Amino acid sequence: MQSLRAHLLVASPKLPDQNFYRTVVLLIQHNEEGAFGVVLNRPTSVSVGDVWSGVADEPCDSQEPINLGGPVEGPLLALHQQEHCSEGEVLPGVYMATRKELLRRIVSQQQHPYRLFSGYAGWGEGQLEGELRVGGWLTTPASADHVFRSADDLWKEVADHIGREILGPTGKSKHVPSDPTMN
Repeated sequence: MQSLRAHLLVASPKLPDQNFYRTVVLLIQHNEEGAFGVVLNRPTSVSVGDVWSGVADEPCDSQEPINLGGPVEGPLLALHQQEHCSEGEVLPGVYMATRKELLRRIVSQQQHPYRLFSGYAGWGEGQLEGELRVGGWLTTPASADHVFRSADDLWKEVADHIGREILGPTGKSKHVPSDPTMN
């Protein structure tokens, strides 16, 4: 099995689970026991400042949205770029934290980007591989730019990038329109 850790999963129209319709998931862990990651393009209307008083005994002014990381309940999880607040590196220059004291440091600063997630996406042993075999997901390596980019057009941008990779040299053919929907 080849690990897809630090890769993006891009939901294809063949994926039957509506929880993942047009989602982009960053895989944080993928091994023989299963996989987990967070949905990068599901911001909520609730800000970090709105929920912080329930997490810590101090206020937080952050207006960053809490992101719905997936359908599985779990602790708050931050993806960030502050190595000194890291519980592990997810991909080069992107770190993860779940401990309250680290989250407090991350959300109380404004110099470094971060994303805070409630919930996560998880797969048991062999489950993700089965979804990949039937074409439920497309994959591509992740970058810090993907993690901290606006969620608005992320699915379309990453899906288009994967499509260009699949077409490769044929993508420059005069027989392939620049907008495939024009076929």
